[in-house]
Amino acid sequence: MNTKIAFAAGREVSAQAACATLMARYGNVPEAEADVIVALGGDGFMLHTLHRTQDLPAPVYGMNRGTVGFLMNEYSEDDLSERLKLAEEEVINPLSMLATRSDGSEHRALALNEVSLLRAGPQAAKLRISVDGKVRLPELVCDGALVATPAGSTAYNYSAHGPILPIGADVLALTAMAAYRPRRWRGALLPKTAMVRFDVLEAEKRPVMADADSRSVRDVIAVEIKSEPTIAHRILFDPGHGLEERLISEQFV
Repeated sequence: MNTKIAFAAGREVSAQAACATLMARYGNVPEAEADVIVALGGDGFMLHTLHRTQDLPAPVYGMNRGTVGFLMNEYSEDDLSERLKLAEEEVINPLSMLATRSDGSEHRALALNEVSLLRAGPQAAKLRISVDGKVRLPELVCDGALVATPAGSTAYNYSAHGPILPIGADVLALTAMAAYRPRRWRGALLPKTAMVRFDVLEAEKRPVMADADSRSVRDVIAVEIKSEPTIAHRILFDPGHGLEERLISEQFV
């Protein structure tokens, strides 16, 4: 029985051209009828596809046609049906973000990589950090802070000198960007079940924005972040090239 494939492509010329070639060769069905969704682009498009199709039963298999491809497999036009049959599945739970703005409005979003808070003005952000309702850091003066999943630990988190987390680890990384006080505080490892809350201190003087996988909310005064176990994103990788192997390899480059 042939695998029913739905193709999706990013805006890049190379992704669009690859999509046309692959559809002509392997056919194309609506995403709701597909056995597998094949995403063509970079990591940003892969994240967009996973969010967009999270209510569909089909897993997503990415092929790199962008500039970054940590979540993607190597691009090839040959033997795609066989590659999909042999592919190994990783299941990722996203983070949920509840951001409260200064006008009292609430905004929810999901993030596979990280939820970050970033200063939105010339002065450093001033944040209070609570974990499961207990204040753990009364005041962090910094450029920003983030909570990352294991899958996202090699992205923004790693650039901010946060730890790389094994994909099967039931932990989250809490990482600071350019911490001024406490000096050089880099964060903490937290259980996956933890609820992290950031309260923005002196919000008018030191405005802060929140970002969940590039979906931003400005002028936030509080942000709550937790893992969302009821949502499971299914991602397919070629054998021997899954997230666990990539996370280990990244540490020995």
